[in-house]
Amino acid sequence: MRDNGRIVEHPVMPSIRDRQEITIFFNGTPVTALEGESVAAALTAAGIRVFRYTHKKHEPRGIFCAIGHCTDCVMTIDDVPDVKTCQTRVRDGMRIERKE
Repeated sequence: MRDNGRIVEHPVMPSIRDRQEITIFFNGTPVTALEGESVAAALTAAGIRVFRYTHKKHEPRGIFCAIGHCTDCVMTIDDVPDVKTCQTRVRDGMRIERKE
């Protein structure tokens, strides 16, 4: 079962039904996230697929491996550049910026 792009019930993963909603800010815009999820998961559920653009060709990048091996999902979080969003849990009030 899916809810706003999130898997709510899964045979292996714990349910997300009891998680509190928090607010993060993507490029200054408020985005609803669920406590305990990764930044990448919250942005994906909000319909945000482009996390950065490549330096040379300005090509869009988003989630690729989702386990921290690549750097496709890196963004600036709370003024810290190059943070892997797939490995970082959301915090209420967190500021996330796309690398342009």
